[in-house]
Amino acid sequence: MVERRSILDFIPHLVLLLGIVILAFPVYVAFVASTWDAATIANGHMPLRPGPHFLENYYKLLFVGTGSSTREPVGVMMLNSLVMAMSIALGKIAISLISAFAVVYFRFPFRMAAFWTIFVTLMLPVEVRIYPTYKIVADLNLLDTYAGLTIPLIASATATLLFRQFFMTVPDELVEASRIDGAGPMKFFFDTLLPLSITSIAAMFVIQFIYGWNQYLWPLLITTRDDMQTIVIGIKKMIVTQDALTEWQLAMATAILAMLPPVLVVIVMQKLFVKGLVETEK
Repeated sequence: MVERRSILDFIPHLVLLLGIVILAFPVYVAFVASTWDAATIANGHMPLRPGPHFLENYYKLLFVGTGSSTREPVGVMMLNSLVMAMSIALGKIAISLISAFAVVYFRFPFRMAAFWTIFVTLMLPVEVRIYPTYKIVADLNLLDTYAGLTIPLIASATATLLFRQFFMTVPDELVEASRIDGAGPMKFFFDTLLPLSITSIAAMFVIQFIYGWNQYLWPLLITTRDDMQTIVIGIKKMIVTQDALTEWQLAMATAILAMLPPVLVVIVMQKLFVKGLVETEK
């Protein structure tokens, strides 16, 4: 028996393909622009096919630098962004796991008060507390350091809330079984809770990695040396006020390079990321 499909069944696919084209076309234009020279882009007649300067432009960016807007290669910027994003993501996950574990499984005075204090900080983003945070970092001589870039952004009320809600769904029988087996709190944490939290950790890692990679305001304030700036700051410096002086082919190439690590993280961790967001029962 051959199943006949109505033409209406293909409409969602057509809408999806149209959305992909709308989203992907600007990225394709940026890639094409990164393969041409400045004169071709400036005259307004850039073709929609890749140009002959692909290797030249990307090699100059990664290993030489633009010269006019920043004296450091983009490879250094990407390394700084990678260190910042990884440190923020792993630091947030580690601190949030431990704090959620303490709030759920330990009974100590003002336990819920501590949790609600952490929760209230959701209403205090970095932009609100930017001046006192900068003052403390400057007094500690952490300007132009990886510690200054990452430590003030590590604490996360969102991740703590996520892990707390997950830990509360873990059956009490697992805790009792661990106690019967003679396992202490930390053994229960590492041998039982962490394996069960893999999907939640993966989802939080993807979110926090992209959050750290895309940071603009804090690195802009905390870094003064070219060798410590992140790739987001590098893109901003390449786009100067005088449009004629902007090397658009290098700016577009930098934007393409800046997009690759977050996309790679999402692709590699896609299955765990989706499970961590949609699974309600473990």
